[in-house]
Amino acid sequence: MSKLFSFSGTDDFCPGGSIYTNPKESSLFLSLGRHVDVYFPSRKRSRISAPFVFSGERFEQKKPSIEVLPDECLFEIFRRLPGGQERSSCACVSKRWLTIVSNIRSNEISDNKTTQALDLNYESTDKKGGDVSEVEDEDVAGGYLSRSLEGKKATDVRLAAIAVGTAGRGGLGKLFIRGSNSSRGVTAVGLRAISRGCPSLRVLSLWNLATVGDGGLCEIAEGCHQLQKLDLCHCPAITNESLLSLAKGCPDLTDLTIEGCANIGNEGIQAIARCCPNLKSVSIKDCPLLGDQGIASLLTSASYSLSKLKLQALNITDVSLAVIGHYGKAVTDLSLTSLPNVTEKGFWVMGNGHGLQKLKSFTVKACRGVTDLGLEAIGKGCPNLKQFCLRKCAFLSDNGLVSFAKAAGSLESLELEECHRVTQFGFFGSLINCGAKFKAISLMNCLGIKDLNVGLPPLPPCESLRSLSIRNCPGFGDASLAALGKLCPQLQNVELSGLHGITDVGFLPLLESCEAGLVKVNLSGCPNLGDKVVCKMADLHGWTLEMLNLDGCKVSDAGLVAIAENCRVLSDLDVSKCTITDSGIAALACSNLINLQILSVSGCNLVSDKSLPSLGKLGQTLLGLNLQQCKAISSGAVDLLVEQLWRCDILF
Repeated sequence: MSKLFSFSGTDDFCPGGSIYTNPKESSLFLSLGRHVDVYFPSRKRSRISAPFVFSGERFEQKKPSIEVLPDECLFEIFRRLPGGQERSSCACVSKRWLTIVSNIRSNEISDNKTTQALDLNYESTDKKGGDVSEVEDEDVAGGYLSRSLEGKKATDVRLAAIAVGTAGRGGLGKLFIRGSNSSRGVTAVGLRAISRGCPSLRVLSLWNLATVGDGGLCEIAEGCHQLQKLDLCHCPAITNESLLSLAKGCPDLTDLTIEGCANIGNEGIQAIARCCPNLKSVSIKDCPLLGDQGIASLLTSASYSLSKLKLQALNITDVSLAVIGHYGKAVTDLSLTSLPNVTEKGFWVMGNGHGLQKLKSFTVKACRGVTDLGLEAIGKGCPNLKQFCLRKCAFLSDNGLVSFAKAAGSLESLELEECHRVTQFGFFGSLINCGAKFKAISLMNCLGIKDLNVGLPPLPPCESLRSLSIRNCPGFGDASLAALGKLCPQLQNVELSGLHGITDVGFLPLLESCEAGLVKVNLSGCPNLGDKVVCKMADLHGWTLEMLNLDGCKVSDAGLVAIAENCRVLSDLDVSKCTITDSGIAALACSNLINLQILSVSGCNLVSDKSLPSLGKLGQTLLGLNLQQCKAISSGAVDLLVEQLWRCDILF
């Protein structure tokens, strides 16, 4: 029977005597009072576990008993927990426990299923007299989760938490780290946790991490064998040693992006090319140690798998381009930017290598080696080229552009930017000589383009052209625009922005020549186009027009009235910096035809609070409304609109 006894401050707590060897120590505790009944089992001495132990005249804090255990013991305990949720709970106790749990590899976890499977296999093999077969851990091919860390949040502790938390929830498949904590940045410790806890990782992106070196990536290579995409940007401590380890540990690598890694050179790229047979996409930028040997090894080893190649700001020469032209048998997308050591010979040899038969998209930027001779060779050597972009090619002239247009029979899109030696004759010559598949042409900041001062002779029309874009070419004027209308009758998308030389006189013939019906028209930054053009456009093309940008044009309420009466399918309208008033907005609101989704009246100082009811009515279909720099509209009116048009994003 249990015993009840009345306890007073002077009685011993236990019948066997005081627990204090020194009677003075009992005064350290307050008396419980005279009327407290304490229950205790008979014949057992009570054991008190307190966070304090006494030593002489003072007491010291005592660590909980489990904290006394070394890391090895805690490791064995944690890996025997029955599930991922239990391990995650333990990881929340302290950083020490988190570190220990995050260092448990997936194949080191001993759960009930594995134990039962081992027992069953043992029994079955024991009956047969055979050896115990190895039992693999649970399938880790999931990798459904994606995590991103940026700036101060990028620390080793957070990486360890991610490794533990995602293990039991489908597995981590994608990890993006942008920047690092200045005082506690990402190091090899954090990547080790990812390596051991996330074997299903397939995508890893590391940007601006000065504290991550070869040790961290070697850990990834050791534990994340399913890695397919790797992005390394501005990681100065990473060297060839990392790529050597990744090449051996991650043979399924398909996409590799390296930018601003000054210590990566030929040896690392050669290892990747040699050990990763499924490599499909490679982008390398600003790696001064990488030269022709690395690029040559990459192309020769992945000749039948590499489909996308981007090289920028590298110390490669004509040799690399020759190898690309000969061994790039699977390349469909090629981009070459800022290659100062590549000359005309390199582009000519690449075009005549006859290896780029599958090339569909080609971009060349800031390469002084692009000349008329090399461009013609590319046109002949790439029979399936569809998209071609030339930017800042100072030595390209009209002759090379026309020769390329004649040779590239499959070309669909041509983009020229800051090619100042190209004039209006090269522009019209490329339109005349292009193939039947040519659909889009774009000119941007080409200062050599001038307005036609002589009439063009009768020319066969370019029936295939659907999209025309001319931006910030100050010499382009009315005569060239009128000629384009006759030459390209099937235009649907027209962008003429930043052109001060075009007026209603030149644009009206273009509107009258377009037979298919304009769908998207951008006239932003053309201050000499006015209501006459808008009214004619609405009358002739209102049945097809979906997007219209009149930012900075001389458009008034008359233009808005024409739009409201004729543009039945218009969904996106921009009349920023125009001279429209409340009457124009009211005309749009009263129209039963128009169903705008995007409306911008930014900088329209004549639009005031009186337009509030009209904007509210338009808001029944609006998803976006731009009221920035509308000085006559008060903040109170905007607040009412925000409350009324809850489904519309309003900028003010």
